Amino acid sequence: MSTDHKHDASLINEDLAPVPFEKRKWGTWNYAALWISMSLCIPTYTMASSMINNGMNWWQAIVTIFLGNAIVLVPMLLNGHAGAKYGIPFPVFARASFGTKGANIPAMLRAIVACGWFGIQTWIGGESFYHLIRAWKPSLAEIDNVSLFPQTLPMICFILFWSLNMFIVYKGVETIRKLLVFKAIFLPIAALTLFAWAIVMAKGLGPILQQPSKFSDSASFYKFFFPALTAVVGFWATLSLNIPDFTRYAKSQKAQIKGQAIGLPPSMTMFAFVGVVVTSASAIIYGNPEWDPVKLAGRFESKIMVTFAMIGIIISTLATNIAANIVSPANDFSNLSPTKINFRVGGYITGVVGVLIFPWKLYADPHGYIFTWLIAYSSLLGPIGGILIADYYFIRKQTLNVTELYQHEGQYKFRNGFNTKAILALLIGIIPNIPGFLLQVHLVSDAAFPEWISNLYNYAWFVGFFVSGIVYWVLMKRNN
Repeated sequence: MSTDHKHDASLINEDLAPVPFEKRKWGTWNYAALWISMSLCIPTYTMASSMINNGMNWWQAIVTIFLGNAIVLVPMLLNGHAGAKYGIPFPVFARASFGTKGANIPAMLRAIVACGWFGIQTWIGGESFYHLIRAWKPSLAEIDNVSLFPQTLPMICFILFWSLNMFIVYKGVETIRKLLVFKAIFLPIAALTLFAWAIVMAKGLGPILQQPSKFSDSASFYKFFFPALTAVVGFWATLSLNIPDFTRYAKSQKAQIKGQAIGLPPSMTMFAFVGVVVTSASAIIYGNPEWDPVKLAGRFESKIMVTFAMIGIIISTLATNIAANIVSPANDFSNLSPTKINFRVGGYITGVVGVLIFPWKLYADPHGYIFTWLIAYSSLLGPIGGILIADYYFIRKQTLNVTELYQHEGQYKFRNGFNTKAILALLIGIIPNIPGFLLQVHLVSDAAFPEWISNLYNYAWFVGFFVSGIVYWVLMKRNN
């Protein structure tokens, strides 16, 4: 690639360079299809079903999921504007507020979360491999979710699926297109089949929808509702930051706005409804709700049906994993050293870190999945979103100098490449959520902090987003 002589080589490579206008070909339906494809994944199902498992009834879970996705759509569209206008990816967009070197801070926070998601999706794929084998050899034990490591065979299945993901990274992102087409056809059919099975086995939709909420009063409901809402926002808090990685290919602002609005909230809500209905039905059929669709499919009596379900889950999980959890962190890692780290190397780094976070432990517990994983990382990403939006809309009035985003000595240099005001605002936005997180992971007792401070964690993304955004705006205005 020939790079402009005005650009510093240490800030640009083919993956980070602005997309020229003639190559921006994504229309409304490309964005709608992207969100439909990414929303139809096992974690969407399990997020909805874990709400049922924790006490919500069907409509409470559906309303929570729709509201959360409608809320996260707002920063998604706001941050997507810069990508569509200037053709730049997320790490380059972050240089405007954090500095040419400081942008690595939000990029790395975003990348580590993506590595976590990569690990979780890879574990789901490996778990599906194991249940496929178990369908034909029922004497195999259930996967051990209590010990630090599962048994040998489930771990081998996990490593095999991980290797398959790394092979796709080696072959390049083009290889995933056929898998995405398969997934777009197969997963809706599989979801409808599962939906029909649940209705038939539970003897109609009526008994399923009559399952009552387990919350005895409104206080106990709201105690779960607000953290659950934060978790739903947190689910796509990653993409709400790095959405410029995708909107940089938009034909127009209208295309990315309409496409995302059509694609995100409806598809998330519809697929979540399937998860809610099937989980509620499993409580009627088996006596207790089964929130994990992989384990649920493993309970089917027909070996052929289990095999069909597991192969479908494996392929759709592989497609989602590459599209949602490899492309963006590969760009983020590339931003660390554009001359040394390309997409492939960034993908390998994502794969290694994804194993080191012990994804089988993150995913094993529905309570931990919502309260420890989804909310915890939303407390890191909310503040970054607040800073990016405050900078782009209120400080820079949607005007960026693209050439200088790729120069160490341009206006985005700040002090030695770091905007200390952005870093300070980020820390101030994270701090209020630390006490609640420490309580969740049982590092401190309930008496360690006043209750109102601990409860801020239930609103982690919102607290971080507004605190950091306002603090950043104040600090930057004082400087002008």
